[in-house]
Amino acid sequence: MEWKGRRESDNVEDRRGGGAVKTGGISILGLVVAFVAWKFFGADPQQAYQVTKQLTTQQQPVSSQAIQNPTAEQQEAKQFVSTVLADTEDTWKIIFKQQGLQYTPAKLVLYRQSTPTACGTGQSAMGPFYCPSDRSIYLDTDFFVEMRQQLGISGEKNSTQLSRQDQAGDFAMAYVIAHEVGHHVQNLLGISEKVYAQRQQMSQKQSNQLSVKQELQADCFAGIWAKYNNQRTHFLQQGDVEEAIDAAEKIGDDYLQKRSQGQIVPDSFTHGTSQQRIKWFQQGLHAQDLSACDTFQHT
Repeated sequence: MEWKGRRESDNVEDRRGGGAVKTGGISILGLVVAFVAWKFFGADPQQAYQVTKQLTTQQQPVSSQAIQNPTAEQQEAKQFVSTVLADTEDTWKIIFKQQGLQYTPAKLVLYRQSTPTACGTGQSAMGPFYCPSDRSIYLDTDFFVEMRQQLGISGEKNSTQLSRQDQAGDFAMAYVIAHEVGHHVQNLLGISEKVYAQRQQMSQKQSNQLSVKQELQADCFAGIWAKYNNQRTHFLQQGDVEEAIDAAEKIGDDYLQKRSQGQIVPDSFTHGTSQQRIKWFQQGLHAQDLSACDTFQHT
């Protein structure tokens, strides 16, 4: 993935200066199935936070301060995230304009361990998430290391411009950010509000099914971004799409449930199966417009 030398977004806030060294994490394989799903591409931070509080044995410090004297790796991480976020801003601005709409960028907050948000206290164990109340994406970049170490989402399929070799591949990481921006797009279009209202009137099973549709649409939006951003910047390299598909497969509900507890419980799915996540990301890659991502009618 070619990412160096392009515009970096000004909408990135770096709070990684607060907090001490991590004293204990939550293993993916040791968690209940629902929490596993939230950890990877979590879309409901309020619920995830409550589960996190129950499963975390040690209180982690809150990260709210700007980082001081960042290392070269920390600087590179911010540069990468800022470039990907800028790419989403520039691409979605064009797509919204074609629809007669105006795109308002999301803010992306980098933090360590935990940080205050308008959706409650965000914790790294929740994975990356989007908070609609403050229109912000929250990301602990250690998550990218966990993607590789705990799920085997690596970057061996292609070359990388990143210096770190212990984290997921660069386009898999970009896919994570693009998925969360997809939730921001849903928020701007009024989709998230409608889904939230409908879920309040549903059984847990029905609510989960609607959540799957919302998550798959965010995957499709990530694919749309990749397609149109590549037309603008030619940033995709050989193996990048395969890298994202590998990530989509390994964060499917069925894959995670099978890995964590040895069996799958379809009624508890909140994000979609591996096959569904791959299908809708690829759908976005070949989409002509946003209507191709209507997962609510075609899932």
